[in-house]
Amino acid sequence: MKILKLSTQLHKWIALVVGLQVLFWVGGGLVMTAIPIETVRSEHRAVELKPAPVDLGNLPALGEIVRRARVAPVQAELRPTPRGPAWILKPVEGEPVTVSALTGRPFGPLSAAEASALARSAYRGEAGVSGAVLLKTAPGETGRTGPLWRVDFADREKTSFYLSPATGEVVTRRSGVWRFYDFFWRLHVMDWNDGEDFNHPLIIITTALTLSIVITGFVLLWIRLARDLKGFRAARRAARPD
Repeated sequence: MKILKLSTQLHKWIALVVGLQVLFWVGGGLVMTAIPIETVRSEHRAVELKPAPVDLGNLPALGEIVRRARVAPVQAELRPTPRGPAWILKPVEGEPVTVSALTGRPFGPLSAAEASALARSAYRGEAGVSGAVLLKTAPGETGRTGPLWRVDFADREKTSFYLSPATGEVVTRRSGVWRFYDFFWRLHVMDWNDGEDFNHPLIIITTALTLSIVITGFVLLWIRLARDLKGFRAARRAARPD
């Protein structure tokens, strides 16, 4: 019966240690399966905007744009934006530079009224804009760097649109639903910093300990079933008439 005693002790104490995290895993899994990912990403609040076609005939050549922008790019991307066509010039080092494809110069500052109007045109719903603020540093929840416009809407999800201050494009969307989901995601992966690392030693060790609970549980079940079966057979033999 040493195996039974050892398995019982391991099962009990390991379950006591990791039981709370197992609860977080189950609770987080329930949240992540119950809430559609489209809702988490606020896709139901996004209007599918069709960009206006770019008339290449009216644009300066890329070489002229590069000269005006004073950037030596290794990669250049032309794309339509709410503020007009833009070149995204990626230098050898440093962040990409965004300039107007019409002038080769950076776009002018985006005002709060313009940011609100652009965000509202990309928003699906009846809620109005409750606030607009230019953030010098992008919040961690955006996964971006640099400044961003944040435009908030007075809907039940507390939706926020983050816009590029250069082009006025909506670069990402966040809401109370996203933040609720993110909280449980961080508990689920045991990364309370940014929720990006799900291969760290702590979660590996905890998972291994949880596996040991399952294994010792099966051992206990096997021993108890064998003991009950043995008792059942003994009872049947004792009940037989001589």
